[in-house]
Amino acid sequence: MKNLVSRFFKDESGATAIEYGLIAALIAVVIISAVTLLGTSLESTFETVEEALG
Repeated sequence: MKNLVSRFFKDESGATAIEYGLIAALIAVVIISAVTLLGTSLESTFETVEEALG
């Protein structure tokens, strides 16, 4: 039984999966923020071009 508990506390595979999940979530937040900011900028640019053409 001691051996089983000892192996359980030494096992770090779950921690690695959580770290990868956190990294993926952080990357997703950065991508969503960048797309939102870029989308707003592009919208105003296209509106300016539309006004110039029309």
